[in-house]
Amino acid sequence: MGPRIKIRPELSPIESEIISALEWLVFDEIKVIAVGTSRGYFMVYSLDGLLIHRQLVYPGRILKLRVRGTKKDMMSSHDGSNEEVSAVIPGVIARFDGADIRNILQEWFQERNSHFWDERSKRRDYEELGNGFKRLPHQLWSVDKFGWCADAAITGIMPPPLMEIQSSQRYYRAVTIGEDAVISAYRLSEDRSRSLVGAILSRVVPAAFSTISSVSKMIWRSERTPTKKPEVKPQSFAKASPLTCLKDHPRKGEKLTLSPSGTLAAITDSLGRILLLDTQALVVVRLWKGYRDANCLFMEMLVKKNSAGASSSYYEPSKSDYCLCLAIHAPRKGIIEVWQMRTGPRLLTIQCAKGSKLLQPTYRFGSSLDSPYVPLEVFLLNGDSGRFVSFKSFS
Repeated sequence: MGPRIKIRPELSPIESEIISALEWLVFDEIKVIAVGTSRGYFMVYSLDGLLIHRQLVYPGRILKLRVRGTKKDMMSSHDGSNEEVSAVIPGVIARFDGADIRNILQEWFQERNSHFWDERSKRRDYEELGNGFKRLPHQLWSVDKFGWCADAAITGIMPPPLMEIQSSQRYYRAVTIGEDAVISAYRLSEDRSRSLVGAILSRVVPAAFSTISSVSKMIWRSERTPTKKPEVKPQSFAKASPLTCLKDHPRKGEKLTLSPSGTLAAITDSLGRILLLDTQALVVVRLWKGYRDANCLFMEMLVKKNSAGASSSYYEPSKSDYCLCLAIHAPRKGIIEVWQMRTGPRLLTIQCAKGSKLLQPTYRFGSSLDSPYVPLEVFLLNGDSGRFVSFKSFS
């Protein structure tokens, strides 16, 4: 286990701002921590606690930060990048492209490693300008047509509407869950024309403003009167078109878990049921009952153990040797069950201590399907001993 990381974020004491979401971002040799706050700010910290980026997404509590992507070899050339970080706010979804985040991180680490790094002057400039960080391009959508969402996820790219003129514009599919509608689905328009201009302005304006500010500080050394920090405003919404919704009062959607490909979603509700949703057909394909307060994670298990190649000590399992499964932690029953997707049997039942949790490594940006294949794993944090145990030891 690595060293403990301590971060002391600068939060607003006036508005009782707190950290409301936390996630790892892993780009090859670069590892950072992403933070979402109750005021809608997205922040990125280095492992030694230095603030790399800070930006307002939308005024409101960031409920969740989701990191997902598609393996390079599974992407067609015209799809472009499909690696992303999304922020879920009640009634709002924001999407940051993985390539844009990578560029900002690489620039920050290169600047830090250069001889001109001065953390004190960097902090002083930040306080004087209010927000000296480059604006990270992102898309913002309002998804409150059927009520505010308790959780949401962008499940992948989808085709444009049939009656719409074909263009280079990209569309995403999103699924939301909440109190008013157990499940809702939207088509999200990327709106490239607006995002392109926004991306250009976000890079040019801060750079120009920083240059002007530096020159003015060299000329005017006299004491300055304090100026009011400029008010930060969120960008306008791109188009979000509702596709369908499921209302079943008094049932409420509580938690949503997405499969690696984004084609399946496990949704828990307030009546103790777990719904397995096909996110492309928008059809519930499986249902479990009697799992109140359940937590779910998708994982992959080795199923072809008795093949001829598997008997060799030099055999490396490939992707075809694994099957997609759903791990369900039922804390009231004190068990964890593993079910084969989509309609397969229960493969495993594990007794677990009170306070145990299911954990999963975050997605690694830029990963590919190179051999040996690394399956999607789940770990059990034992509530009594505090030990991490891989599900491999149970299979």
